[in-house]
Amino acid sequence: MDLAPDLAALNALGGFFVLRTTVDPSAGPATALPTLGRAYAGTTADDRDPLADPMGFRVRKVATALRAPEARIAASIAHLGLAARLWSTALGCAVLYGRIPDLDPRLLRWDPDAGAPDDLWLTEVRSLPADASTVADVVVDAHLAPLEALLRTRHGLASGLLRGNAASALAGAVRELDRWARAAGRAEAAARTRALAGELLARPRLAGTGTLEGTAFRRRSCCLYYRVPGGGLCGDCCFTRPPGPSPRAASG
Repeated sequence: MDLAPDLAALNALGGFFVLRTTVDPSAGPATALPTLGRAYAGTTADDRDPLADPMGFRVRKVATALRAPEARIAASIAHLGLAARLWSTALGCAVLYGRIPDLDPRLLRWDPDAGAPDDLWLTEVRSLPADASTVADVVVDAHLAPLEALLRTRHGLASGLLRGNAASALAGAVRELDRWARAAGRAEAAARTRALAGELLARPRLAGTGTLEGTAFRRRSCCLYYRVPGGGLCGDCCFTRPPGPSPRAASG
């Protein structure tokens, strides 16, 4: 089955999976939204302007919303959120349609001022195969690699942290798809989801980022969310308790 022009089958999976291909005219000039290609270019003219510096604006918005004590923490959380949307859309289409859309960053518009989940609009639906190699090309090489380069340069985030985020976001999408498939009596869809995830996590940029058993994932890095006021550890964190000074250091 090829892709439907409106990708309507994704709607049943929840907000992280939905990908707009048409825009409600009453919603405003959506064509003015920046593409993700523009966001990855890293223009630094003004991080208060979503058009001049989309990624800088997004990190600033997340930092304000979370009261993050450092921009690098907000950058990691923003990265995790966008990665989750990209993986969810690609995997959702792979499982439901047996094809994926070309998510070329030049075709994918993004509203950096929207809430969560990230608001994405694909301006043209081009059908591609849904094998692991193509999914990795579309998500990892086209999006997560340039985004990683930008955030490492701007915020000094470690490659291991960002690749751990990518793997964590992938595992989260897999859990949601598996849950939906089981509830819908679609055993073949659940099996396809887990198999595709295993292939993707074995690829070079994701290999070694964590361990997937069924749909349970434990990463080997931390996204830094525990450093947000009131934050804690994520369910797949490498830590069992938030890092802090040792009792000896604290008493000294």
